[in-house]
Amino acid sequence: MQVIENLKVKEKLYTEKLENGLTVMIIPKKGMQKKYIVWGTNYGSNDSKFVVPGEQNETEVPKGVAHFLEHKMFEQENGTNSLDVLTSLGVEANAYTTNDHTAYLFEATDKFYEALDELMDYVQHPYFTDENVEKEKGIIGQEIMMYDDYPEWRVYLNTLEAMYHNHPVKLDITGTIETIKDIDKEILYKCYNTFYNPSNMTLVVCGDFEPEKLIEEIKNRLIPNKANGEIKRIYPQEPENVVKNEVEQKMDVSQPLYTIGIKDKIAEEKEKVKKHIAIEILLNMIIGGSSELYKKLYNEGTIYSMPSLDYEFSKDYAHILISGQSKEPKKVLEEFKKTVKQMQQNGINEDDFNRTRKMIYGGYVREYNNVADIARMFLADSFKGINSFDYLEEIDTVNLDYAKQVLDDVFKDEKIVISIVD
Repeated sequence: MQVIENLKVKEKLYTEKLENGLTVMIIPKKGMQKKYIVWGTNYGSNDSKFVVPGEQNETEVPKGVAHFLEHKMFEQENGTNSLDVLTSLGVEANAYTTNDHTAYLFEATDKFYEALDELMDYVQHPYFTDENVEKEKGIIGQEIMMYDDYPEWRVYLNTLEAMYHNHPVKLDITGTIETIKDIDKEILYKCYNTFYNPSNMTLVVCGDFEPEKLIEEIKNRLIPNKANGEIKRIYPQEPENVVKNEVEQKMDVSQPLYTIGIKDKIAEEKEKVKKHIAIEILLNMIIGGSSELYKKLYNEGTIYSMPSLDYEFSKDYAHILISGQSKEPKKVLEEFKKTVKQMQQNGINEDDFNRTRKMIYGGYVREYNNVADIARMFLADSFKGINSFDYLEEIDTVNLDYAKQVLDDVFKDEKIVISIVD
């Protein structure tokens, strides 16, 4: 077992790659009452075209299979539903699907090992029949229609559609009513057997544990399985330019919603963390809570609260999202662009930069106070090829010159789009 210690937050990561290929990560928290576990597979909504290890031909499945599979995993052959079983134990259980991974989790204060029995049992024993797959189509169909009516979801998806020509990141994670019609149990078993192989999975646990004992408990609950080869994922060629700079949709909202998107290039492997940190610092300097632009827009009543600032990236896409509510979304965009241009021309204020970097670092440190935040962060980062501790170590390497380089490279007018729902 490898032990990686980070002295800045006084935390240790115990990690081991098991014989079957499963990666286990344990972050012990002495004295912490809550225990959190998340078991994820590096398989999300983007992965609908791939070559199964050992096969020659490409497999293409309908959009929405990863999410459909997540829904179906709870149903057991004996007629029980694992979510109900876990809830009856008094633990909070859930699952989620993203563009690049699917995760199953629970949080517990006691009965951890009984809940672990159930989690590791249902994730390793899929049960799909023609009947239960057909029934699920109705349930997921309702979910799709419900999300279509959410203005917050529409403004987000419309931003992605304005940025991306071909990449599946622009598609709804759930698929569409049309695409899920074609899902059957054979497709689900094929995707399960391909992507739920232990060598494509990571299990992260955070709480008051003895790592060696916990690793043994996990091994005892694993069914015999061999690591398979690498899955070849196939994504379409994506041009660098955006599809369109503006998209507007009419919906019933009290105040217009907006999302400003900036399409980015994927960073070099060794630069991913550094670039992410620089973008977080820059976004907060440009339009964060203590920025001059935010104060101006807030005081004049153009915006009502600080926008959410996100940098979403994976191994094959990257983009910035700035979201909020405003009576004049186009004015927010105009002022944002103007501020970026001024910063590009006049340089970055060193005092502001250092203060913002310190604030971002404080946010990273605070994430280590919560077992759920820690576990989910380590899981998501691991699928990007990142150790979460890297953010704490690399923040000092992000200097003024590097931030200016990122500002000039990423914040380009022609890569900026706005989506408005009003």
